[in-house]
Amino acid sequence: MASISIIGTGNMGTAIAGIVAKGGASVQAVARDSAKAAALAEQVGGTAAAFGEALAGEIVVLAIPYPAVADVIETYAEQLQGKIVIDVTNPVDFDTFDALTVPADSSAAAEFQRAVPDAKVVKAFNTNFAATLGSREVGGVPTTVIVASDDDQAKAQLTGIISAGGVSVADAGSLKRARELEALGFLQLVLAVREEVPWTGGFAIRS
Repeated sequence: MASISIIGTGNMGTAIAGIVAKGGASVQAVARDSAKAAALAEQVGGTAAAFGEALAGEIVVLAIPYPAVADVIETYAEQLQGKIVIDVTNPVDFDTFDALTVPADSSAAAEFQRAVPDAKVVKAFNTNFAATLGSREVGGVPTTVIVASDDDQAKAQLTGIISAGGVSVADAGSLKRARELEALGFLQLVLAVREEVPWTGGFAIRS
């Protein structure tokens, strides 16, 4: 059984916890708010930890806003070496919603990989809204999680868990594709903020 630590207990962390728990993984919910971590852990039959305590999972999900990633690196850099790290973030300027905040030739996932070089970074879930992960559908089309990573084994392990949790997966290739995935996530967020699409909708892949 895979063990997964999910840092963040908001809508995305909760939705991802439900999928991976259904996929057979044991879940550790990690948050600064111990009560929220405990509530999510109880919901999925897992365990809870306060932010800063040891990460139990072989896989770690960053279900947090991009600005909070720096704190994760500062707190957990040593523990994350060698682990599979799932980057869910979209590095959007939330003040203006007018730009990504990483260099034009990079991505949030690539920046994390540089900061924690021995981590096995996988970009995933950033093009999904939490509601579509929970409902497993987007406008009548099954929800698809797009993944990208330079580590094929890490990508395959995550794909197996997500698929077992009832959600389709599409492989976008190497971690270089994280830039395009973050641009897609950014565009979807902009459309939702402008009320052009609902938070229960968004982009879908029709096979």
